[in-house]
Amino acid sequence: MEHDISTSAIVMRNNKKEEFVNMSDALKDFKAQNKLVKGFEKVDVDMAWKEVMGAGVVSYTTQVRFLNGTLTVNLSSSVLREELLYGRTKIIANLNEYLKKDVIVKLVLR
Repeated sequence: MEHDISTSAIVMRNNKKEEFVNMSDALKDFKAQNKLVKGFEKVDVDMAWKEVMGAGVVSYTTQVRFLNGTLTVNLSSSVLREELLYGRTKIIANLNEYLKKDVIVKLVLR
């Protein structure tokens, strides 16, 4: 396998067809074929919550769950929960922007 340092994508060789396959495309195919997309989305949403909301909010976060487009976040501070409720649509937009796709449809704060 030859490596070109100037390219940012990792390229794999497909031995059967003698053509090159982009590593991100191969990973997407692998996730789809093995029905791992939902599991990876859960991990990505959890990471997005931590990155987008920052250490202050994360320190009051006790649980993050993502299922069927609904992100449920348990918070230990009722004051913070009320404050975040006012910006719920903006939080959803920021998280989806970070994820580069619209996976979060609803945000439930508890």
